[in-house]
Amino acid sequence: MSLSLIFVVLLALSVAGYYMGRAAAVKASAIKRQPLHSLSSFHGWYVVLWCGVPSLLILVLWIALQGPVVEVLVIRSLPPELLAGDVGLLVSEIRNAAAGVTQIGADSKDIAKAVEHYRWLMLIAGAAFWVVVLAVAMLGLAYGRSRISTGFRARNAVERTMEIFFMIASIIAVMTTIGIVLSLLFESIAFFLKVSPVEFLFSTQWSPMMAIRPDQVGASGSFGAVPLFVGTMLIATIAMLTAVPIGLMTAVYMTEYAPKSVRAWGKPALEVLAGIPTVVYGFFAALTVAPAVRDVGLFFGLDVAAQSALAAGIVMGVMLIPFVSSLSDDVINAVPQTMRDGSYALGATKSETTLRVLLPAALPGIMASVILAFSKALGETMIVVMAAGLAANTTLNPFESVTTVTVYISALLTGEAEFDSPKTLASFALGFVLFVVTLSLNLVALKVVQRYREQYE
Repeated sequence: MSLSLIFVVLLALSVAGYYMGRAAAVKASAIKRQPLHSLSSFHGWYVVLWCGVPSLLILVLWIALQGPVVEVLVIRSLPPELLAGDVGLLVSEIRNAAAGVTQIGADSKDIAKAVEHYRWLMLIAGAAFWVVVLAVAMLGLAYGRSRISTGFRARNAVERTMEIFFMIASIIAVMTTIGIVLSLLFESIAFFLKVSPVEFLFSTQWSPMMAIRPDQVGASGSFGAVPLFVGTMLIATIAMLTAVPIGLMTAVYMTEYAPKSVRAWGKPALEVLAGIPTVVYGFFAALTVAPAVRDVGLFFGLDVAAQSALAAGIVMGVMLIPFVSSLSDDVINAVPQTMRDGSYALGATKSETTLRVLLPAALPGIMASVILAFSKALGETMIVVMAAGLAANTTLNPFESVTTVTVYISALLTGEAEFDSPKTLASFALGFVLFVVTLSLNLVALKVVQRYREQYE
């Protein structure tokens, strides 16, 4: 039986439990002629929690443990001579044969017997899984239903349970973040044990190609990441020079000058840009903007590469315009109307009110939106791959081809290099440094918001 079927059954039991709990609460109130402590819907949700939560926990644990437990039982049943080799490979062979992916040879009678044992155990485990999960759901439903009475504080119990769920969700989010950071940190330490941090942070030679054999050319590799960080900052700066003025002026127009009819369709139309996949922006950059930049440069006698930082930065800036304009729009709208009225009362014009009152008042939020957009620009990959190329050049010339950190992170993690090789571990070091830079920018944004918020409150 499929896993989706048991989810449907549990959902049906939970819905039935909700209506049973609610009806039981109403009936108890009518029989005793006493008001309920909580709304009848809370009694229904209380039964749902007892029916659904324990059974779902059992379901998740069973799914996680069924395979390992069955494999341990199968390994214990194998003859000692089969366990002399690679046990993991043997278990994988048995598992694939049981699933019908591979065939067992006629001379492997012990393995064929283990395959049959594996199938039998999985069949028993699947049947027991259904029985246990449904039994727990039914027992939970019955227990929740038995607790219902006029004086039962169902609302308190439901809200306390939801509080626990929210706390668990927060813990999972925090622990996931910590896990990501620690994984980056540990792999980065492994990389820096093989490559000097001074070379990585200050050298300008980036050639991470490692030879498989000692006699191959370039066996040592070069891991100076300066060209990657220079390229990242160059493209991100061009993107911000494109996005910030246009996005900010758009926000000012939408909040202070645009008629309501224009704002009604203009703001959603801008936000649609934020939903366009980055690969589409990449095609636009590679097929339209990059050739146009090259043609304009050649017209003025400039040497412009077919893939340039300028083309990638411009398109990335276009991608960030709705990000900056939408956040700035919300921030400017949040400025108290009394500040506008006070400025107009003193005889200021609309432009003077915008420049001298609204923008300074909204500066913390605007700065935060700009820094967040800059952080987003640092992590963009697809546009750079398609419009700026893969050349790790240490240059500030926007007409040359450059690349970024994220492009090489994705490039280093593909291919056939060993996971513990410096080439692969370099991607974690690049990611860790980029994480530190992005985190620092976010902390700066937070400090800016806190400082100026106190001034205007």
